[in-house]
Amino acid sequence: MKRIALIVVALVLIAGGWWLFRGETRQPVAPSASKVDAATLKDPALIAKGEYLAMAGDCASCHTAQGGARYAGGRVLPTPFGNIPSPNITPDRDTGLGDWSFEDFWQALHSGKGRHGEFLYPVFSYTSFTKVSHDDALAMFAYLQSLAPVHAPTQASSLEFPYSVRSSLKAWRALYFKEGEFQRDATKSAAWNRGAYLVQGLGHCNECHAPRDSLGGQQGNASLAGGQIPVQNWYAPDLSTQANGGLSGWSEQDIVDLLKTGQSARGTAFGPMAEVVVQSTQHMHDDDLRAMAVYLQSLPARPAAVASASQLDTRALLAQGAKVYGERCADCHGKDGQGVAGIYPPLSGNSSVNEPTGINATRVVLLGGFAPVTQGNPRPYSMPPFAQQLNDADVAAVVTYIRQSWSNKASVVMERDVVKYRHTPID
Repeated sequence: MKRIALIVVALVLIAGGWWLFRGETRQPVAPSASKVDAATLKDPALIAKGEYLAMAGDCASCHTAQGGARYAGGRVLPTPFGNIPSPNITPDRDTGLGDWSFEDFWQALHSGKGRHGEFLYPVFSYTSFTKVSHDDALAMFAYLQSLAPVHAPTQASSLEFPYSVRSSLKAWRALYFKEGEFQRDATKSAAWNRGAYLVQGLGHCNECHAPRDSLGGQQGNASLAGGQIPVQNWYAPDLSTQANGGLSGWSEQDIVDLLKTGQSARGTAFGPMAEVVVQSTQHMHDDDLRAMAVYLQSLPARPAAVASASQLDTRALLAQGAKVYGERCADCHGKDGQGVAGIYPPLSGNSSVNEPTGINATRVVLLGGFAPVTQGNPRPYSMPPFAQQLNDADVAAVVTYIRQSWSNKASVVMERDVVKYRHTPID
């Protein structure tokens, strides 16, 4: 029934998109002559700036297939509506950006439109990239144009009907996309504004750290309030450090340490965030990381979670979990859940442990926890997988015990929840 309802809604959006498009021509439009001269794009300082910005935006992660040439595309990006392969953004004339002008690039980044005016699918995070400044976009384009061209045709997407009808995106954009560059807040510090620009725009943190509805749009104004990453089955936590936030109690240094090394006194980056640290944030300037931390610390407190009345008697479940924890976990994470500083992350107050769904802790117990290898932490300790040693009941019990011990007051994880993630790949 849910799938039928989604298709009905999508058909309504397509009809709306068709209606809005009626009378418009869709003939390909040749790119206009660029107002940016070739000498400007070859400026070494501009190219160096663009290289840093492309790294800060983590562009290579999406635009590089495993084992493929950097920025040559081909990585398949999964969505609930089908898979979309990323395009080649090297300056190859036939398959990349070789024939693109800067104006074409700006239109894609800022307006979410392709070279011929077609709407781009929002798996490309233009809902955030629209905030990137014109000057920064020019630097990024100069850098991409300086790369060696790679001939790599873009694969066809596997979007299912009706989502494959691109005209429906006009209705989607009307609901979820607000075009416009980042606007500085004169009442805030320079560090806050820089951090807001990086988090809201170039770093596109909200693309993962916000809840999404059935059409893939971000729900309401829940900025950086945490959300399950579609298809990948990880939960990106709420990023508020204030009361009831996902990072409640985190200091500025805790945030900087996690982004720089993949590990802090309060937790460790796993799953998709580990890749972000490896590919992007560990290479960022310290003042930019500190600016991001300043901005995140300004996020508001969150409403206290309303505990739902449970008819479950969890005493047996918690007793079983305590037994498993004592046998399998306490030697590293401690009987008090505090871990060992710089080696084993604490479990008490851990944002990945306390997130609403229990997905992260369940997956780490099953498949292991592998912190990223970074310049600041070149030999991280990893947690072994327990999928072969523990059955579903044991995993549910120990995760529930961890989520309800010490300072933790998260919900129960049921055995049926564990079954869903036992065979899910770690990446």
